[in-house]
Amino acid sequence: MITLVPTWAHHYDAFWDAIKRRNNWFIKLRYGAVLMLIAFLLSAELILHTAFTDLQVRVFVILVLAILAYNISFQKISKNLKCVPGKFNPLHLSLVQMLFDLYVLTLLVYYTGGIESPLFMLFVFHMIIGSLILPGKIIYSLAGLVIIVFCSLTFGEYFNIIAHHSVKGLLQIPIYNNLHFLLSYNIVFSFVIIFSVVITNHIAVQLYKMEQELVESIKKLNEAEIEKQKYVMGVVHEIKTPLAALHSYLDLILQKYLGPISEKVEEKLLRARVRSDEALQLTDDVLKISKLRLLDEIANEEIDLKELLCSIHQQQKINIQSKNISFDLIDDRKNTRKIKGDMLLLEMAFSNLINNAVKYVNENGIIEVKLNSDNGNITVSISDNGIGIPHKDLKNIFKDFYRASNIKKSYEGTGLGLSFVKQIIKRHNGEITVKSPSNLGDKNNPGTSFIVTIPF
Repeated sequence: MITLVPTWAHHYDAFWDAIKRRNNWFIKLRYGAVLMLIAFLLSAELILHTAFTDLQVRVFVILVLAILAYNISFQKISKNLKCVPGKFNPLHLSLVQMLFDLYVLTLLVYYTGGIESPLFMLFVFHMIIGSLILPGKIIYSLAGLVIIVFCSLTFGEYFNIIAHHSVKGLLQIPIYNNLHFLLSYNIVFSFVIIFSVVITNHIAVQLYKMEQELVESIKKLNEAEIEKQKYVMGVVHEIKTPLAALHSYLDLILQKYLGPISEKVEEKLLRARVRSDEALQLTDDVLKISKLRLLDEIANEEIDLKELLCSIHQQQKINIQSKNISFDLIDDRKNTRKIKGDMLLLEMAFSNLINNAVKYVNENGIIEVKLNSDNGNITVSISDNGIGIPHKDLKNIFKDFYRASNIKKSYEGTGLGLSFVKQIIKRHNGEITVKSPSNLGDKNNPGTSFIVTIPF
C-alpha cells in the first residue's frame, strides 16, 4: 500500500475531516461535470455550429456513462471508508479518483481535437483540486505525468503516430500540425500546470499545519481549563468547611442553646446568618458549575418532566403559600413522551428557575408553568408577574456573576444560578431564552418568562 499520509497528519482528525469533505465535494462536482458534458454534446451544433462524427458521439456517450458509473461507486466507497494511515483511506480514494478522471479527460481531449480541444483546460482545474488533497510528491508526479501525456498526444498527432479527431466547425484553420505553435503551447501549458500545483499545494500544506497548531492550542487551553476547575473546586471546598462551621455556631447561638441574647445582638447575628447563607450558596454554585464544566458525561435516564416539575412545586410549596402566590402547572403537550437526560441536573435547573420566580414575585403574585410539545421537542415556559428584567440586562442575564440592575440591592444572590441553568440545558442539547415583560405582567409588575426547549 502506497503511504500517502504525511507523518504530522497521522493522528490529526481535522486533516482527515478536510480530506473527506473534499472527496465528497469532488464526487458532487463530478455529477455536475456529467451534466456539463451532456449539455456540451447536445448544444454544440446549435450554439457553436460544430459537428461531431459518429465515432466522437459514441466515445462521448461511453465516457459520460463511465464517469457516472465510477462516480456512484466512489460515493458508496467513501461512506464506509475509515481514516487509517496504513490501509486504504480517503487519501488513496482521492488518488484513485484523480487517476480515473485524468484518464477519461485524456480520452475526451483526444477525441475532441487534441490541442484544438476546449476541454484541455480541465487538466489545470484537476491539478489545482488534486493539490488541495494529495501530498506534494504524489501531485508533482501526477503533474509530470499530465505534461508527458499531453505533449505525447499533441506531438503524436503532429507526426501522424496517432489519428487526429478534429471537431468540424470549431476552427477555420487546423493548428495541430503547426510545429511552432505546438512547442510554444506545450511550454506554456507545462509552466501553468507546474506553477499551479506548486502554489496550491504549498498553500494547502500551510493551512493544514496552521489548523493543526490551532487545534493543539485549543487542546492545551482545554487542559488548562480542567486544571483550573480542579483547583477552584479544591479551594472552594476548603472554604466551605469553615463557613459551614460558622453557620452551625450561629444557629446554636440564635436558638439560644448557649443562653439568652439581647435583641440588638440577635439582630446582628441574624444578619450574619443571612450573609453566611449567601456565602454557602455561592460556594455550592461554584462547585456545581465547576463539576459541570469538568465532567463531559451526563446521565442518560428517562425523565417525565411533568412529574419533575410537580416534585419541585412540592418542594417550593411552603414559600409559595407564605407569599399567597397563585401557582398553575398547565400540561398542553400533544406528545407525552419522556425525555432522556440527567435527572439531578434538570431538577437543579428547573428548581432554580421556579425558585427565582417565587423570589421575585410580590405578595399575591402569579406563577404559571406550561408544558408544550411538537414532533421533536418539549417546551417548558415558566412565567410570572414579578419585578421583571430591564431590557438592557436581557442579553447578559446568563453570564457568570451577572445580576440584573433592578435586583442587586433588593435581593440576595450570587449571579451564578442562571449561568448554571443555561449550561445544564445546553448539555441536554436544548435552548433557553428569556422574555420580559411576560404574558402575565402589567405596567407595575412586568414579569419574566423563561422558555426551555429540550429535544426528546
